[in-house]
Amino acid sequence: MRWLLRAGTAEYSGTRVRTDRTRANPSSPPLGKGEETHSLLSLQITYKLLPTTPQPTFLLPYNPLPMSTISVQHLSKTFEYYKKPEGLKGSITSLFHRVKLTKEAVKDISFEVEQGEFLGFIGPNGAGKTTTLKMLSGILTPTQGTLSVLGFNPTQRKDDFKKKISLLMGQKSALWMTLPAMETLRLLQRIYEISEGIFQKRLKEFSRLLDVQDLLQVQVRKLSLGQRMKCELMAALLHGPKVLFLDEPTIGLDIVSQKKIREFLQEYNRKEKVTILLTSHSMADIENLCGRIVVINEGQIVLDDTLKAVLRTFGSRKVVTVSFSEEVSRKDVSRLGQILRREPFEAEISMPADKLKERIALLVSAFPVRDFSIQDVALEEIIVGLFQKG
Repeated sequence: MRWLLRAGTAEYSGTRVRTDRTRANPSSPPLGKGEETHSLLSLQITYKLLPTTPQPTFLLPYNPLPMSTISVQHLSKTFEYYKKPEGLKGSITSLFHRVKLTKEAVKDISFEVEQGEFLGFIGPNGAGKTTTLKMLSGILTPTQGTLSVLGFNPTQRKDDFKKKISLLMGQKSALWMTLPAMETLRLLQRIYEISEGIFQKRLKEFSRLLDVQDLLQVQVRKLSLGQRMKCELMAALLHGPKVLFLDEPTIGLDIVSQKKIREFLQEYNRKEKVTILLTSHSMADIENLCGRIVVINEGQIVLDDTLKAVLRTFGSRKVVTVSFSEEVSRKDVSRLGQILRREPFEAEISMPADKLKERIALLVSAFPVRDFSIQDVALEEIIVGLFQKG
């Protein structure tokens, strides 16, 4: 049995024979020019060098699997703290014996966020919203679970990661209160190594959209809350982050300031395709900005769906507001549905959506109706219902 092996620029051929360690195989063909023969035990090998020729190189296309911008898998966070009795005696006792307590703020949650998505992360106070945002931004280390933001592990706090994210907290300030906002913006320019051209371009665009051109040279402590929050937003976006975490950015703001910030965020998300995670107690923020919501309660996710699907699924009732030309008794109004609010000449009634047509017909034919309007159940009522069920 003859065999042939080609490797690199050499060619090896051989014949398996029945010989001892020193005898060559007499049945082998004569050697050619440049060939040598070696006999190893019962294996005779003949080899010769071949002319060096370039070998074709094949590069297979690299098509990585699509990866979510944010990926959270089985994330949990437990805090440990100590109980201290009041008074001097309690302080002395605590030096020798302390009662340790634990609080599981986040309990085994999982979700993903795609590039450019605007996600509403909502829940009651103490639900775990801010804790989750702090873990995603690298401020807190999870007790267990895995995190990925833009392919980075936030807990490692790498410089490349920190340059691509931003966290804005409505109750915390990133600006120097005794200095004008412009001084902080200049400092951030140096920290994030932003070129002068890009700095001026973003400064001009943001100040125009937020209407703060005349406020950048004023001490931050002399600005109103709404004005300061606009400058905080500029500072958070100055380095052009790919992911933006917003923790109640409109808390305490007046209606005009809230509307201005919502319009800015909506435009910025549409234009720059930035992934935004928003926590807010304002349902106006959620309804106007978010395409998808995650509801968290007591550290656990109770709902994760698009806003439209939530309204369609849970909005199985309609709210009808009626004005009467004559006073109508409560007993008569209750025939139409659940009474939410009633005054002598006006009522607000919740009706099943599938029976709305017949209930409206009864309303118009049997009651002295002057005017009426039909509305969907408010998102706030749906969320409150989910909190209570959770």
